[in-house]
Order: sequence, then structure tokens, then C-alpha cells
Amino acid sequence: MANFQLDKIHSSISFQVKHMMVAKARGEFSEFDIKVEGDIHQLESAKVKATIQAASIDTKNEDRDNHLRSADFFDAENYPTITFISDSVKKVSDHEYEVTGRLTIKDVTKTETFKVEFNGQSKNPMTGNIIAGFDVEGKINREDYGLTWNAALETGGFLVGKEVKIFGSFEFIIS
Repeated sequence: MANFQLDKIHSSISFQVKHMMVAKARGEFSEFDIKVEGDIHQLESAKVKATIQAASIDTKNEDRDNHLRSADFFDAENYPTITFISDSVKKVSDHEYEVTGRLTIKDVTKTETFKVEFNGQSKNPMTGNIIAGFDVEGKINREDYGLTWNAALETGGFLVGKEVKIFGSFEFIIS
């Protein structure tokens, strides 16, 4: 059983959503933690728990970030964390996995599946530590979690898309 310690400096969680039906708005969460228990050589048995601080959202626009933290969206004051707890890890190919688990946003929990690419492991020449890297992709319907605020456009459609694409890139120190 390996100890996976998240290297936060070399890890990120970001997202994108359609904006005005023609472009994509992007952002990230700057405060998060991921706990992994398992064997690096037998990832199908791994257990994952991710915790994101909702108020750490950053879209490079302070007004938009404050709106996203408000009750119209994440209601970060009343629901400070977003969590994902894995239920299963399925090997799809040599380096690809599907992780299915319970995603909770604003006290609404739904089962979601994310694609995970295991990028391998390497020895850090600076510290001698073994490092493992993973990339994660998925998409959710934000309205499933009560994130339903929107505005109609006079040209048709809505200001904010329903589908949110999620991307993660994570580096762990393995011991």
C-alpha cells in the first residue's frame, strides 16, 4: 500500500463552460486536496477523495468570481466544499482508467464518471522521490447540482451553458 502525497504546486483543477453560446469561459479552483489510498501498481483498488474549496474559484474576473461564490451558483458561504468520493476504478487500457464516484455540490450528490490517464512515474532528480502523474477529464450538467442561474440572450439561447467540462492534472509523491 503506497502513500500518495499530493504535490499541490504541480497540480491543478480547472473547468470550462459555454459563454453566450459562442465562446468558452474558463476558470480554476486554487484550494483543493486529494487523498489516494492504494497500490500504484494496482490502481483498480485505489480509493480517491477530492475536496475543493468552493470559494477558491478563480476565473480572472473578480465580479464573476463573486457571482459564482454567491447563492446564484455555489453559495460558498453555506456550502464551502465540493467533494468527490470514488466508488470504483476501472482499467480501460494500459494507462487509461474510469473513476466512478459520488460528486457533491451544494448538498446534492450524483454519481459521475471521470476519465483518468496515468502518465507514469519517475524519480525526481532534485529530491530522489518517486513522482506519479495523472490527468483527469470529465463533464457534468451544472443544473443537476442546483447551479441553475442563467440569463436569456435576445439572439436566442442562454448566457451560460449547462455542460461544464472539468480538467485535472495531479502530481503525487509516492512513498
